[in-house]
Amino acid sequence: MEEQVTPEQMRQFEEMKRLLMKKLLSKEAIERLGRIRLVKPELAAQLELYLIQLYQAGRIKGEVTDEQLKTILDAVTTKKEFKIIK
Repeated sequence: MEEQVTPEQMRQFEEMKRLLMKKLLSKEAIERLGRIRLVKPELAAQLELYLIQLYQAGRIKGEVTDEQLKTILDAVTTKKEFKIIK
Protein backbone atom coordinates (compact mmCIF):
# COMPACT_ATOMS: atom_id res chain seq x y z
CA MET A 1 0.00 0.00 0.00
CA GLU A 2 1.31 3.44 -0.95
CA GLU A 3 1.89 6.05 1.71
CA GLN A 4 0.48 9.50 1.08
CA VAL A 5 2.77 12.46 1.61
CA THR A 6 1.11 15.02 3.83
CA PRO A 7 1.42 18.76 3.21
CA GLU A 8 3.36 18.98 6.49
CA GLN A 9 5.88 16.36 5.31
CA MET A 10 6.24 18.20 2.00
CA ARG A 11 6.84 21.49 3.83
CA GLN A 12 9.47 19.87 6.04
CA PHE A 13 11.22 18.38 3.00
CA GLU A 14 11.24 21.75 1.21
CA GLU A 15 12.64 23.44 4.34
CA MET A 16 15.35 20.78 4.69
CA LYS A 17 16.23 21.18 1.00
CA ARG A 18 16.41 24.97 1.35
CA LEU A 19 18.72 24.74 4.38
CA LEU A 20 20.97 22.21 2.65
CA MET A 21 21.25 24.42 -0.47
CA LYS A 22 22.16 27.36 1.79
CA LYS A 23 24.89 25.23 3.38
CA LEU A 24 26.24 23.79 0.10
CA LEU A 25 26.10 26.75 -2.28
CA SER A 26 27.92 30.07 -2.39
CA LYS A 27 25.83 33.26 -2.33
CA GLU A 28 26.20 33.65 -6.12
CA ALA A 29 25.23 30.01 -6.75
CA ILE A 30 22.11 30.42 -4.57
CA GLU A 31 21.15 33.49 -6.59
CA ARG A 32 21.65 31.59 -9.87
CA LEU A 33 19.51 28.70 -8.59
CA GLY A 34 16.81 31.22 -7.64
CA ARG A 35 16.84 32.70 -11.16
CA ILE A 36 16.64 29.21 -12.67
CA ARG A 37 13.68 28.44 -10.38
CA LEU A 38 11.82 31.52 -11.70
CA VAL A 39 12.26 30.50 -15.35
CA LYS A 40 12.30 26.69 -15.15
CA PRO A 41 11.06 25.37 -11.79
CA GLU A 42 11.34 21.73 -12.91
CA LEU A 43 15.00 22.22 -13.88
CA ALA A 44 15.75 23.86 -10.51
CA ALA A 45 14.14 20.90 -8.70
CA GLN A 46 16.17 18.45 -10.80
CA LEU A 47 19.36 20.39 -10.06
CA GLU A 48 18.61 20.46 -6.31
CA LEU A 49 18.01 16.70 -6.22
CA TYR A 50 21.25 16.12 -8.14
CA LEU A 51 23.17 18.31 -5.67
CA ILE A 52 21.61 16.40 -2.75
CA GLN A 53 22.69 13.10 -4.33
CA LEU A 54 26.25 14.40 -4.79
CA TYR A 55 26.29 15.57 -1.17
CA GLN A 56 24.98 12.24 0.15
CA ALA A 57 27.58 10.37 -1.92
CA GLY A 58 30.31 12.52 -0.38
CA ARG A 59 31.28 14.04 -3.72
CA ILE A 60 30.80 17.65 -2.63
CA LYS A 61 33.72 18.96 -0.65
CA GLY A 62 33.25 22.49 0.62
CA GLU A 63 31.09 25.18 -0.90
CA VAL A 64 29.84 24.91 -4.50
CA THR A 65 30.72 28.10 -6.36
CA ASP A 66 28.72 29.73 -9.13
CA GLU A 67 31.21 28.42 -11.72
CA GLN A 68 30.90 24.87 -10.36
CA LEU A 69 27.11 25.18 -10.38
CA LYS A 70 27.22 26.25 -14.04
CA THR A 71 29.29 23.15 -14.84
CA ILE A 72 26.84 20.91 -12.96
CA LEU A 73 23.92 22.64 -14.69
CA ASP A 74 25.54 22.02 -18.07
CA ALA A 75 25.97 18.33 -17.22
CA VAL A 76 22.33 18.05 -16.09
CA THR A 77 20.93 19.80 -19.18
CA THR A 78 23.17 18.25 -21.86
CA LYS A 79 21.05 16.18 -24.16
CA LYS A 80 22.16 13.86 -26.91
CA GLU A 81 21.27 15.13 -30.32
CA PHE A 82 19.70 12.78 -32.81
CA LYS A 83 20.23 13.17 -36.50
CA ILE A 84 17.46 11.81 -38.67
CA ILE A 85 18.57 10.92 -42.17
CA LYS A 86 15.93 10.36 -44.82
